[in-house]
Amino acid sequence: MSSEEATVPTKTATEDDGMSWWYRWICKLAGVLGGISCATMGVWNCVTVNPLNIAAGVWMVLTAIVLFLCEVPFCCQFVEFANAIAARADRLKPWQKALFYCGMALFPIFLSFSITTLFGNAIAFATGVLYGLASLGKKGDAVSYARLQHQKQGDEEKLTGTTDGSVP
Repeated sequence: MSSEEATVPTKTATEDDGMSWWYRWICKLAGVLGGISCATMGVWNCVTVNPLNIAAGVWMVLTAIVLFLCEVPFCCQFVEFANAIAARADRLKPWQKALFYCGMALFPIFLSFSITTLFGNAIAFATGVLYGLASLGKKGDAVSYARLQHQKQGDEEKLTGTTDGSVP
C-alpha cells in the first residue's frame, strides 16, 4: 500500500446514509435504552416456570446483547469480536437495521405475549422505527415543494384548457 492510498479519505456508508449527526446519536441512545430495557425485562421474564416465558426472556437478553454490540461496541471492549460486528453493523443501510431490530423485538412478543415482553421490547422496536424513518430520507424544503405545486397546477390548467380558474 503506497502513501498516496493511505492519505486518500474513503467515504464510508455512515457518511453516505443521509443521517445527520444528532439523529445518529438519537438512534444510538435509543439502542442503548432498548438494550437496557430488553436485558432487565428479559431477566425478569426468565423468573418463571413457563417454558415460553423463559424462551422469550432468553431471546430478549440476546436482543440486548446484539443491540449493545451493534450500537455501542465500547461497552463490550473485552469481547474480541465486538469491533468487527460493530463495523459490519455500521455498513448496513438504515432500512436493514430497521428490519433487523424490529424483527428481533417482535419475536419474543409472539412467543409469549405479556406486559414484560411488551414493555421490554418497546424501546428496541422504537429503535428500529427510528432507523426506518431515517431510511425515508430528509424532508424536502418549502421552495421545491411550492415549485412542484405550481408546476402541478400548471399541468392541470393545460389539461382542462383554462388559465383563469373558470370552468368552460
